[in-house]
Amino acid sequence: MTSTVPHRPTAAAFCMVGAMCIIGAIDIYVAVIAQTISVWQFLILRLVMAAPIILALSAMGLGTVRPRRVRAVAVRSTLIATGMFCYFGALAFMPIAMALAGLFTSPIFVLLLTAFVLRQRIGPWRIIAVAVGFVGILVVLGPSGGSLGWVALLPVVGGILYASGVVATRALCEGESTLTLLLGIFVAQGLLGTGVLTLLTLSGLEPGQGGMAFLTRGWIWPIDAVWPYLSVQVVGSVVGVSLLNRAYQMGEASHVAVFEYSIMIFGPFFGWWLLGQPVTWVQGLGIALIVLAGVIIAVRSREAVALDPRSGTQPGLRPPDLPPEGKR
Repeated sequence: MTSTVPHRPTAAAFCMVGAMCIIGAIDIYVAVIAQTISVWQFLILRLVMAAPIILALSAMGLGTVRPRRVRAVAVRSTLIATGMFCYFGALAFMPIAMALAGLFTSPIFVLLLTAFVLRQRIGPWRIIAVAVGFVGILVVLGPSGGSLGWVALLPVVGGILYASGVVATRALCEGESTLTLLLGIFVAQGLLGTGVLTLLTLSGLEPGQGGMAFLTRGWIWPIDAVWPYLSVQVVGSVVGVSLLNRAYQMGEASHVAVFEYSIMIFGPFFGWWLLGQPVTWVQGLGIALIVLAGVIIAVRSREAVALDPRSGTQPGLRPPDLPPEGKR
């Protein structure tokens, strides 16, 4: 699924906003799912339900699922799958606004990894963006983050791991198809869930109370009440990611990435509207700072590529500091 699609920035923006609207709406139901099953069973069932859809898309000629470099895809998938576990796990403890704020710090950590691991130079504006983003993290977590304890750091750890997956994608997975990367994440999530669920079963650990039960429950069956939410979550994820990938194919990546932050509007809105999750003005300020940091990084990345004649980047291709295709 490499990009041969004509450059259509308006359509790309609509696709991205549509993708974020869908993802923002479906992710709030992870908190509902958390009341019945564990995050580990959730990850296993996501694989079981999503794999046939992805394989059907491949059979329709929309891309291969066979990786060119198995180890590279495995490393990338493990990093992002673990990051998404941190995000999904956090949804059992906190409103989606806080969890998204932590996960969407990933462009900040991508920038830091690019500078310190890949040894690429970053300019003063992007350094300012990192500072603004970290202030936003502290504001969002604030007093409520202190009451949550270590759990408050889960989505931020998810952002760090997701950022590591972004860097691994650029360094190791060039030329892999979107469906390969997408299936790789679901497989890694399923294996992670199977491994931890097996350990929990063998240990005989009693499940905790409240949100901790989402992390410590064993296998629960039957789960009739959960199937509708699981179905919506899995199908919505595949549709949302497909729209996200389409957006990046049709538009310049740094332009499209700005619209990805619309999820910071949709997620809290649906959380408030459908589940009654509040968002304080302090948290709103922190979210705005994180969004501002991401927008600065996206814009400056575009200008850095435009000024560097060695970059070889063409419109519609992703500059170094932006997220890869096939997330979630």
